[in-house]
Amino acid sequence: MSLVTILLTGFGLSMDAVAVSISSAMAPAAPGRREALKMALWFGAFQALMPALGFSLGVAFRGWVAAVDHWVAFALLALIGGKMIREAFARGHEDEGRADRFAPAQLAVLAVATSVDALAVGVSFSLLDIGLLQTVAVIGLTTFALCYPAVLFGRRLGEIFSKRAELVGGLVLVAIGVKILVEHTLLGSSQ
Repeated sequence: MSLVTILLTGFGLSMDAVAVSISSAMAPAAPGRREALKMALWFGAFQALMPALGFSLGVAFRGWVAAVDHWVAFALLALIGGKMIREAFARGHEDEGRADRFAPAQLAVLAVATSVDALAVGVSFSLLDIGLLQTVAVIGLTTFALCYPAVLFGRRLGEIFSKRAELVGGLVLVAIGVKILVEHTLLGSSQ
């Protein structure tokens, strides 16, 4: 597999993470560079970890992983997105009591949700003659490089749209989950 192909794979796999980075940063409490770094690190690490895990699962579990990856991603994104939508309609819009989207537990859920498809890609990698270490490193670094500025961009959008930003962010997360589900079930693009 050529470096260009690996970069394009990393770019494609990172698009859900980029969209989630933007929508998560639109919350009323604007994230700074530290939060952008945390999210980019979590997403980059999971985008690298999941293909490596998928590769290790190999051929034996290929059908099972492809059969459920989209359902897991949909459930996680719908859960987080639904929570953001509910919070957008909460009285007073107080920041206290709201889930910190950049807390480790939230980042872990979002990182898993946006990298489940990378697990299935990793399973398909097990059928190819690739350098696994190089491949997962490029995928992880690509995701990191795209997600860091995406969080900062989302912060700017949140400042522009103020209180509506959390509602929009939640709707985007749910839409990404639905998109993943539709692509894998109705359009038959599951691997």
